[in-house]
Amino acid sequence: MSDEWREVIAEWQGDLGFRGENLSGGRIQMGTVNGEPGVSPMELLLLGVAGCTGMDIASLMPKMRQKMTDLKITVRGKRASDHPRMFTAIEIVYELWGDDLNPKMVEDAIQLSEYKYCSASAMLSKAAEIHSRYILHSVQEFIA
Repeated sequence: MSDEWREVIAEWQGDLGFRGENLSGGRIQMGTVNGEPGVSPMELLLLGVAGCTGMDIASLMPKMRQKMTDLKITVRGKRASDHPRMFTAIEIVYELWGDDLNPKMVEDAIQLSEYKYCSASAMLSKAAEIHSRYILHSVQEFIA
């Protein structure tokens, strides 16, 4: 398997604000630009874990014949007090909606993502302890 390079560009927008863009045109604002708050670079790392594991789970659930109707992922990171202030602990809470979701299948999908497929969590786990849990909701809870 060959190594794959990825490229992004961060353009300064004044003060401490940057606009990040990938080569396919996806954009995100980092820091405050013209009074509008953006996402901090460290929060982007947490969002990377949420998006990475979320995409895996969204892909795996139908293959496991699970009818997930919604997914919300909350990621919290605890940072060291001394510079470079790396994350030392990360907590992930997966909330899944669907009727008759099998807890074992949900656990399997989460484990496959966190330990096999998600590059973001694999990288961050080298520096921080990652703990996760999940909450299952029925579709009726989502509608209410």
